[in-house]
Amino acid sequence: MTFDSWTLYIGTVLAMMITPGPSQLLMMSNSGAHGFRRALSTASGDLFANVLHMLAAGLGLAVLIAASATALTVIKWAGVAYLLWLGVRMILRAKLGGAGVPGARASVSLYALWMQGFLTSAANPKAVMFFAALFPQFISVDSPFWPQFLILSATYIVLDGMFLSAYGLGASWIASRFKGPAKMWIDHIGGGFMVLAAILLGLKSVVGQ
Repeated sequence: MTFDSWTLYIGTVLAMMITPGPSQLLMMSNSGAHGFRRALSTASGDLFANVLHMLAAGLGLAVLIAASATALTVIKWAGVAYLLWLGVRMILRAKLGGAGVPGARASVSLYALWMQGFLTSAANPKAVMFFAALFPQFISVDSPFWPQFLILSATYIVLDGMFLSAYGLGASWIASRFKGPAKMWIDHIGGGFMVLAAILLGLKSVVGQ
């Protein structure tokens, strides 16, 4: 893989990440509700799921996952239902004033935030096929496969982490400047983002069928 191919790969990935998807919306929601530092657990869960997707693609497991239509459907819709439930619960808590109770931010464990990020990304197992289709476009057959694969994977993780952080910092900054009734509306918006993320995942599942 040449330096030109690598820079072209970066441009391609950046172009795909500009529009926020379910993972970015979840990061914004959790950053606004729990603060950016705690929401980093969500980002790490999402990135870990992406690492597993890329490893599966590199090991040639994409075909096996594609062949398991039932498992694929169950995982996708479980993720959709989970996100939808989280979004609705967040909106209801905002209506009841739970977001304004001292210590409410810490009520959600870091593990729970991590699992939210992991499940949101893992709910899209077709990401394995995405990486299996993307990486070969930038890998040279004249060079060893695994070093190139690791460079492409690490680059994607770094870029994805930067985008998640940017979205999270923006949401956290906005939420920190709103208190009282205004903060309640921020929580409503955060729950709305989560519901939107669930809808986006559902649409991906329907279109992909």
